Amino acid sequence: MKLVQLPDIDGSMLGLVGGKAAGLGELIRAGERVPGGFCLTVESHRSGQLPERELVEAYERLGGGRVAVRSSATAEDLPDASFAGQHDTYLNVKGTAELVDAIRRCWDSLLTERAVAYRDAAGIDEAAMAVVVQRMIDPVAAGVLFTANPITGCRTEMVIDAAPALGTAVVDGTVVPDHYVLDRRTPAVPKPGGCLSAEQLGELRAAGERLEERFGSPQDVEWAIDAEGALWLLQSRPITTLFPQPPDTGDTRLYLEFGHVQGMLRPCTPMGVSLLKTGGSMWFQAAGAKIDRRDPLPRLVSIGGRLYFDVTDFLRSRTMRERIGTSLEVYGPRVQGAVLRMLDDPRFAPRPGLPFHLGSALKGALRMVPGGLAGIVSSLSSPALARARAYRGVAEIKRMIVPPGESATAAERLRWVAEDSHKAVMSIDMRGIMWPLATGMIVGTLPAALLKGIATDEELDTVLGGMPHNVTTQMDLKLWDLAVTAREHRDLFLLTPPEDLAAKYFAGELPDIGLAGFLASYGMRAAAEIDVGVPRWDEDPAPLFATIANYLRVADPAQAPDVRFEAAAAKAERMIETLARRARHRRPLRGRLAVFFMRRSRQLTGLRELAKFAWLPAIQACRRQLLLAGADLAGRGRLERADDIMFLTLDEARAAAAHDQAGRRELAAMRRAEYERELRRRIVPGALLSDGTDVEMLAPAEPAQDGVLTGMSGAAGQATGRARVILDPAGARIEPGEILVAPTTDPGWTPLFLTAAGLVTETGSPVAHGPTVAREYGIPAVICVRDATKEIKTGQLITIDGASGTVRVEPE
Repeated sequence: MKLVQLPDIDGSMLGLVGGKAAGLGELIRAGERVPGGFCLTVESHRSGQLPERELVEAYERLGGGRVAVRSSATAEDLPDASFAGQHDTYLNVKGTAELVDAIRRCWDSLLTERAVAYRDAAGIDEAAMAVVVQRMIDPVAAGVLFTANPITGCRTEMVIDAAPALGTAVVDGTVVPDHYVLDRRTPAVPKPGGCLSAEQLGELRAAGERLEERFGSPQDVEWAIDAEGALWLLQSRPITTLFPQPPDTGDTRLYLEFGHVQGMLRPCTPMGVSLLKTGGSMWFQAAGAKIDRRDPLPRLVSIGGRLYFDVTDFLRSRTMRERIGTSLEVYGPRVQGAVLRMLDDPRFAPRPGLPFHLGSALKGALRMVPGGLAGIVSSLSSPALARARAYRGVAEIKRMIVPPGESATAAERLRWVAEDSHKAVMSIDMRGIMWPLATGMIVGTLPAALLKGIATDEELDTVLGGMPHNVTTQMDLKLWDLAVTAREHRDLFLLTPPEDLAAKYFAGELPDIGLAGFLASYGMRAAAEIDVGVPRWDEDPAPLFATIANYLRVADPAQAPDVRFEAAAAKAERMIETLARRARHRRPLRGRLAVFFMRRSRQLTGLRELAKFAWLPAIQACRRQLLLAGADLAGRGRLERADDIMFLTLDEARAAAAHDQAGRRELAAMRRAEYERELRRRIVPGALLSDGTDVEMLAPAEPAQDGVLTGMSGAAGQATGRARVILDPAGARIEPGEILVAPTTDPGWTPLFLTAAGLVTETGSPVAHGPTVAREYGIPAVICVRDATKEIKTGQLITIDGASGTVRVEPE
């Protein structure tokens, strides 16, 4: 079938007629007013032949005259990708010759550079082009309607941009349109001198509500109003840029994104979320809290695969709300400011009571405080013994993780994951790890208060440089040792793609550089490693080979990571002596205390990574058991493949293992597609309302500084270098002296730091992994720079100032 009339099209024909035509057919079926027309299907495009007789007949049935010729690619107007403006549209086409020419130019637009680049970015391998031909409407007003606010994400607002005559001027951005933001609950008010009346605004709003209900999601609608006042719909497609809306609770809630504090912006798999909740609830049970088996941690909510914490009850608590600002400092100034603005919102008016059960809190305190005080005192008095105790705890946890044997069934493996896997790591003091770690974090912050007015933030950051006893730093330096060993085979490791090196390693075809020993210690790590759904380095060491190649490019001995680390440590020791002399002169007692705490900090603060490190063997063991269970379920036809189990929850997987469950294959496939779509999302709201509003977007715009991006101090110091924008550390390359610009960073990124001159991230917290390791390596870091990976291009010369939290793009 090479030509089909629009009224004969429905959504099931997407592969034949493309997204735009399928949407128009559904609009007609819904009873909406749509200009008459027809579609040349993808069969015509693939054949390269126009059905000229049918085309002429269809054109004449429209009455001849002027028509619009519009692209309708199979990858266009989809929930994943709108392709807005990527393919061509031709208006006021008249006559058969012009029609044929416009159709062929629509076909050609499928292969333009911009369209190919868009498909690559959206992860779309191939597409075919259908073409829609419709009767032209002569509008007195036209434009675009969004049934949700595309800027803030608010689902209770509609946005209309309108202009006189053709709406292409609105979508092309060539006019300043009349802009309306309509609240669904209040009457629409027209603009003085505008092109729309109150009645027309109301008609558009009603149409938007109908379309949203019909298609089941917020819609981007093109429309036109003719001289008789009739509203015509020219297109309706999903708004592809909206962040997923939180679950409907019937109440206005405020959620804070939890992952970016830990350097994780990528989505978490459903199994990852499920295991995090299951494991975390064990610790709360150990602390005396009551847990609901159906939802162990109800305030931890997965939205778009990201972990959000529901802070609504804290914001509404008359007792807690005034203290919330200080606790949000770790989120950075943008998120902190966004949440504080919500204190004035009547939806979060204060109420009596606490956001938690007082009895459970007291019970937990009674269990924790005596041991905590003793642990902190003993850690301060003997940090070396405290470290030894913490390391014994790590070893004990690893020893206690005993998964089922080879003959275990899928049900037995899943029961172990759900009930036994985290028992060792989720004790109330994590087997002696917690208190030395907590002591290190406390003493790391005390000198700032004691030396206020005596030491600058930059000087205090210097004290934290070259910090010993950090397992992530030790890991990175061990990786540098592998690179030193690999120098003998430099060309092999530098010129072979990382994926090929990984294959050669597993085949036993690589020279021995010590990787097996490294993986024995660190093979459970990876980027986004708290998600059990993510492969570990011992499964896929390709990222390690990419980092080794980066290290082999270091030509200047002074830039060797171990030399830089030792230099940062020596600089820290000199700074302590400098501050000690200055403080003793100006404030003797405070000075002595500050020096004591700085010394203890250098012996204990590096342990901050140890709790997570101790947790990783449990996650790795769970992953192995889950994949074995998944293979069993796939073998019985209950899943398509073994790792599909990562797109179920623990309860769903256990049910699938217990008996046949309809729809598990389809459910896993649907969730995998959602996950892969969310992997491509570049911006994740830090604070989100239950109506979908990105709270940060409500803030007044900051005064622009030409060429300067403003963020937050992550690690002191200044650096100038070429930017290297990296969105994923896997296989990433960074030349010595370049400045790493990334969405966020977690321990899986930190090997890149050893050759970087500085760090810029879009999100983060001063206490997150990335800035902490940057301080320890002595490289400056600026965090919370909104849209940094868009505003900065690879190769640009930039200067970062870690103390002031600014990034300047240098003129060249």
